[in-house]
Amino acid sequence: MLPTVGLVAQWDATVAQLSGDWQEIGARIRFDDAEHARRAAALLGALSPGLSGDELHLRATRRGEPNPSLVRRLLARLDEEGIRGTLDLVESGERAADTSPPASDEAPADSLAAAWDRLTASLPDDWTDLLGLVELRSSDDLAPAALALAPLNPSRHDKSLAFRFRVARQFGYGAAPAMTRRCLERLDEQDTPGSLRLLEVLSDTQPVLTQGPTFVVADRAV
Repeated sequence: MLPTVGLVAQWDATVAQLSGDWQEIGARIRFDDAEHARRAAALLGALSPGLSGDELHLRATRRGEPNPSLVRRLLARLDEEGIRGTLDLVESGERAADTSPPASDEAPADSLAAAWDRLTASLPDDWTDLLGLVELRSSDDLAPAALALAPLNPSRHDKSLAFRFRVARQFGYGAAPAMTRRCLERLDEQDTPGSLRLLEVLSDTQPVLTQGPTFVVADRAV
């Protein structure tokens, strides 16, 4: 049974228990069915939540966007519509003293971030939109991966251990390339093994009165 306490109250309690030097957190909201989760994802669209069945995964940063105040305002929309859920803190990042030598900007060759760099370097100069796939090796990594990839609005299809995502280079529907790389870096930081695959890429698209082009995968528009 879902709690009668609203999501705003749960969020306030979650933030209140954080240490004073927290920088970024990840949270999961579980709903009683997938339909409520889809409705909640629409209302929380500004947070780019990750949707997986009856769960939403979202992130907040202490400074920057999305910040805790924005998350709270959007969660109030769910309370107003009577959408109940259980909010859990699943990740908390604190600022730690960095005593290591300066790191190179170049990612390790076997990392997902490095795979993204290689992929984008191989694309034509005028590419504008792409559809990608992150394939995981274990079902245990599905929930943390959905959280790390939340800003990409990842989608999971069938029972495969993979998340599909869209990237828009300049405008339209999809994550920015820099955000995509950062999300893949999060998987590397979590030591989540996986592989990156390009499903489709489009060049020089110019959407008119739309949010972007339509991709076709297995004879289905996505």
